[in-house]
Amino acid sequence: MHVQEWLETVPAVSIYALVGLVIGLESLGIPLPGEIILVSAALLSSQHAGIDPFVLGACASAGAVIGDSIGYAIGRKGGRPLLAWLGAKFPRHFSEGHIATAERSFEKWGMWAVFFGRFVALLRIFAGPLAGVLRMPYWKFLIANVLGGIVWAGGTTAVIYYVGVVAESWLKRFSWLGLVAAVLIGVTSMLVLRRKAKKAAATAETQKPAAAEPEPVPATD
Repeated sequence: MHVQEWLETVPAVSIYALVGLVIGLESLGIPLPGEIILVSAALLSSQHAGIDPFVLGACASAGAVIGDSIGYAIGRKGGRPLLAWLGAKFPRHFSEGHIATAERSFEKWGMWAVFFGRFVALLRIFAGPLAGVLRMPYWKFLIANVLGGIVWAGGTTAVIYYVGVVAESWLKRFSWLGLVAAVLIGVTSMLVLRRKAKKAAATAETQKPAAAEPEPVPATD
């Protein structure tokens, strides 16, 4: 079965739930590819009549807002020890340098750090827990969280959806040109790689050290 045909058999409610769950967990503080999931789902909705982009955007927004709020509560209760624990579990994402950078952003920008942090992968993971750890007033956090979640999730869904619709229409109209271009690019890449391989082999051959000549055996009386 073709991949596109298989995707069309997946219930729309499963897509909505997956997007909301992954984005919610990412917003809670777990490093997951929420943005990639959202972009993929929005692109799929442009080609899958059963997936409503408005419902998709709403589910993504809800996941972002709820996840951030839970992260805030956990951060407020866990405090600094929580950041240390996250650093031990996820050193790549919660290193001391990353935490220090996020803290400076929060101290300088406050609510704006929560709002714009939704659009930055690193701050998107930190926003909820760190706002709780730093004891940001919840009403300020909630306003920035709701606005940021809706603008990010809804805006991303809308942009990717319409890009997908336009791209599909363009590809249907000029599909043969795309095929020709793909073939030409593939052939050109193959020839270039083959030429580079031959050149590298020739260079290695010329740089190979000459075989040592055998030393003469001293004559014996």
